[in-house]
Amino acid sequence: MAVEVGKIVEDFTLPDQTGEKVSLSDFRGKHVVLYFYPKDMTPGCTTEACDFRDRHESFAELNTVIIGVSPDPAERHQKFIDKYGLPFLLLADEDHEVAEKFGVWKLKKNFGKEYYGIERSTFIIDKDGVLQKEFRKVRVKGHVEEALAYVRDNLQ
Repeated sequence: MAVEVGKIVEDFTLPDQTGEKVSLSDFRGKHVVLYFYPKDMTPGCTTEACDFRDRHESFAELNTVIIGVSPDPAERHQKFIDKYGLPFLLLADEDHEVAEKFGVWKLKKNFGKEYYGIERSTFIIDKDGVLQKEFRKVRVKGHVEEALAYVRDNLQ
């Protein structure tokens, strides 16, 4: 079942960086910025994570939590969090089941090689669990500001 703007997002559960199971429904009553990214410790993903880190307080003031999702294992997420001081959850979608539900597990091409991976995307889910906005094929520069502006202007 694919996600659709204006519809409730089907609940899912994934392990966080400590291996603890986290469900989307755990955050009912808060808005959620759910962002999918390809890989911990890579330049674009590090920039995006640090941009979210630097705006974390601004999102929190708007009753909004940030959750990152990638296919990396929990242990790698913990190293990423420790290295960059990330104040939000990173969920391990190792079998890319959730990424597939959100339609972000795509065939990619890089230097002539084809492989499957995450297409950088962000989904804004309101406090009632309804998908309000999707940003697909995200370019990192300016994206976190754009997501913050959307929450500020549309979900208060």
